[in-house]
Amino acid sequence: MKETAKNEGDSLNLALDCMKSGGVAVLPTDTVYGFSAAADLKKQPFLGTDERIRKIKGRGEDKPFIHLIAKPQDILMYTDDTIPEALLAKWPGPLTIIVSLKEDSPLETKLKTVAFRCPGDQWLRKLIEETGRPLYSTSVNRSGSPVLDSADAIRREFGGEVDLFVCDGDKKGAVPSTIVKVENGKIVVVRQGAVSI
Repeated sequence: MKETAKNEGDSLNLALDCMKSGGVAVLPTDTVYGFSAAADLKKQPFLGTDERIRKIKGRGEDKPFIHLIAKPQDILMYTDDTIPEALLAKWPGPLTIIVSLKEDSPLETKLKTVAFRCPGDQWLRKLIEETGRPLYSTSVNRSGSPVLDSADAIRREFGGEVDLFVCDGDKKGAVPSTIVKVENGKIVVVRQGAVSI
């Protein structure tokens, strides 16, 4: 596992190389650390990163990952759902929105609904933009175990299984994102987190 500090000058390039080569990284977000990798797109070389993250976490296919996007308006490439302006106004930030996937979405997935988040971390948004596709994101832990919030614990547990760790200190007390879904124009809170809805 390579490691760099987020505030190092080459951290973005190291992360970009990892994403573009189909690697899996532990990245800091505006909430907790996350396993991240480039999402698979139709008409693009298949990376298979979804399955690799699942193997690391021990997570079943019935639990999909959040897709991180660079700009709030990017969600419109993937859904025809009407998203209330009040929700979009909370982006960038710790809010995850579940929407129906449109048929001609560029995502390579069998899912009918997908969760998207535009993170509040500028470094991370730059990485997503330069990768040129959404990034999968899921908390750093074995499935069913507590989320790891210290850099040392992440190194010990996953140092031999991921390609890169971008360290940004410990994330003690970090609150995960709020998750909502939009159904028939109404907002349903799935998980109350860092953003009040």
